[in-house]
Amino acid sequence: MDLGIDFGTTRTVVAVADRGNFPVVQFETADGDVFDHFPSVAASDGTSLVFGHDAVAKLEQPGWTGLRSFKRLLARPDAASCPKVAIGALEIGLDELLVSFLTALREALVHRSTCPVNARKKQTFRTFVAVPARASSAQRFLTLEAFRRAGFQVAGLMNEPSAAGIEYAHRYAKTFTSSRSQVLVYDLGGGTFDISLVEMGDDRHTVLDNAGVNRLGGEDFDRVLLKLALDEAGPQKTDETALLERCRVAKEALTPNSRKVGIDLDEETVQVDVKAFYEASRPLVDQTIDTIGEVLAAGTDERFDTTVLAGVYVVGGGSDLPAVSRQLKEVFGRRVKRSSYASGATAVGLAIAASDQAPEVHERFSRTFGVFREIASGTDVAFDPILTRDTKLEPTGTEWTRRYRPVHNVGHFRFAECDAMGAKGTPIGDLTPFAELRFPFDPSLRESDLSKVEIAHCAGLPLVEERYRVDDNGIVSVKITDLESGWSREERL
Repeated sequence: MDLGIDFGTTRTVVAVADRGNFPVVQFETADGDVFDHFPSVAASDGTSLVFGHDAVAKLEQPGWTGLRSFKRLLARPDAASCPKVAIGALEIGLDELLVSFLTALREALVHRSTCPVNARKKQTFRTFVAVPARASSAQRFLTLEAFRRAGFQVAGLMNEPSAAGIEYAHRYAKTFTSSRSQVLVYDLGGGTFDISLVEMGDDRHTVLDNAGVNRLGGEDFDRVLLKLALDEAGPQKTDETALLERCRVAKEALTPNSRKVGIDLDEETVQVDVKAFYEASRPLVDQTIDTIGEVLAAGTDERFDTTVLAGVYVVGGGSDLPAVSRQLKEVFGRRVKRSSYASGATAVGLAIAASDQAPEVHERFSRTFGVFREIASGTDVAFDPILTRDTKLEPTGTEWTRRYRPVHNVGHFRFAECDAMGAKGTPIGDLTPFAELRFPFDPSLRESDLSKVEIAHCAGLPLVEERYRVDDNGIVSVKITDLESGWSREERL
């Protein structure tokens, strides 16, 4: 059975490709309630660890501590080292936490979901998985490996806005004309914001540009609402994760006509004025609209040039808030189209990608990948960009090569990713160091512990080639070769 899984910050949504249809899978709780998502929540009493709807239920019980939005931990600079994560008194490695969560998701799909019976019998899930457009190589690799270890057959990773773009083309094909063939995908999820400009063809989608904010999503709106409630009622005894969950539920129940929103606290229900909530949240939405300027040029008579846009597609669980669409319509007017099921658009797009109806998707590298190198005879260090946001990615993989004759006995490669390069050639925005590699330029050092070798100038060294490859999942690998002897090292970064 082919699935599309949108592993979200606050909720994970699954869609299935079933004979030309792409329904969202529903999950049944222990109490018999049915939901169209699996909460991305963990809970522990210090020894046991549960996930999803079981975790949400435990949060209301004494002695249990919750962890919400652990997907955000994948964006940490040290994520590749799989740091320990604390859930109350329990500590678990980040990689093991992800595998445990996805294993619980798979068990729920088999035993407590509306997934078709034939899929439950086979218990084999061929899966397309979504990641944020600006996810680092480390985040992509950890996500890919966690799904595989949890028993899913991963057919591929796809950027979340690109998957939503597939769903837009499936749902709104009639909006395209010869002069309006681009879609701006506005994806406000539970913990991340992505924006992509996509050129839509009949059987090929090309990502023209993308941008985003790694730590901006629906949870930030939940925290705004919680702060307003606590300003009214004062500190509470209940675990913050449980309070945020209550705020999320209350927030998602808002309609365009809502005037008050009730938040259940420990001993009382606080009524928060919706207008005050929207005003307090406005800077968050403004930040997303400002980010659109990174991918869409300014218009002559309006804020952005929309002459070739078929639509602005609003997706992601965080976009459920009526104030989000309201502010976007102030800028884009009738071009704004909000998915009828914003939380499921990405998962449905992934399910379509897993089917025989899938278009070919050409992505663009969403960040700047490079390496710190010694310059000025080893007296200084500079960041050398290798792959930038201008790099177009081919579905079969993209390669970049450089050759040179080194002047040091050992090459010390310190790889990192950043948002972009500044005017002075320095990395700007979030900088994520995630791999180090030492290569013996001096052939006599190939059997040595290079971490203990002092780097020194050396003459007469062989010609060296660095070959970098970005695979169809957006993961970078490097192969460094001594071209005179053919000796090489290859690392997946």
